[in-house]
Amino acid sequence: MTKLINDVRENVRRFNQEEAVWQCYEAKRRKLRRLRPRSKSLKELLDRLAWSAAEREMQRSDCIGKTSP
Repeated sequence: MTKLINDVRENVRRFNQEEAVWQCYEAKRRKLRRLRPRSKSLKELLDRLAWSAAEREMQRSDCIGKTSP
């Protein structure tokens, strides 16, 4: 039963993390689309750049332990 609860919590955590990346991506994409790129390849490039930036920005870092002052 405990494993099931932990699996559910992990799935919820992953979903929330992916949703945060998606929301960040959408905001960046809207800003880049204001440039009104004409070619499809430029639109795709800007979308990929926005996705990469969103992933970097929302990347979670796990910390273990405490640091001494």
